[in-house]
Amino acid sequence: MKLSTQSRYGVRAIFDIAYNSPHSPAQIKDIYRRQRIPARYLEQIFQKLRKNGFLVSKRGPRGGYMLKKPPDQIKVGDIIRSVEGHSMIVFCTEIEGSRKKCTLYDKCVTKKVWQEGCNRLFGYFDSISIADLCKMAKEMGIRQELGHQLSFVI
Repeated sequence: MKLSTQSRYGVRAIFDIAYNSPHSPAQIKDIYRRQRIPARYLEQIFQKLRKNGFLVSKRGPRGGYMLKKPPDQIKVGDIIRSVEGHSMIVFCTEIEGSRKKCTLYDKCVTKKVWQEGCNRLFGYFDSISIADLCKMAKEMGIRQELGHQLSFVI
């Protein structure tokens, strides 16, 4: 299975906010600099994540994006589903709303294999929180940028 770029970027961006801006808004330009996610693309992803209750935005010179929930309550699987919609590994296993159905849908023995594979995959994604990713990053020695402190020295 290949995850879309939006899913991968969405997880990285949410991680970046939790890791580098846990108590202050994160600006898109800073996320871009650290994660190399194009700003316009990031804005599109953030629209979905805001709509689905993962982010809040703050306008103004000290504005940006903040997590709406604590990092330990945001699961990687939740972000993927938020960005992708209800994602399955093959289209015929979608629970409802499948745009197309296989001609063998009601008689397909492999459908159960694909459904179980998807359940196991998302079970794994749902077992990892953004807080877990932050812990992994610290263990890997990834440097944190905890908020930009403005200095007004003359």
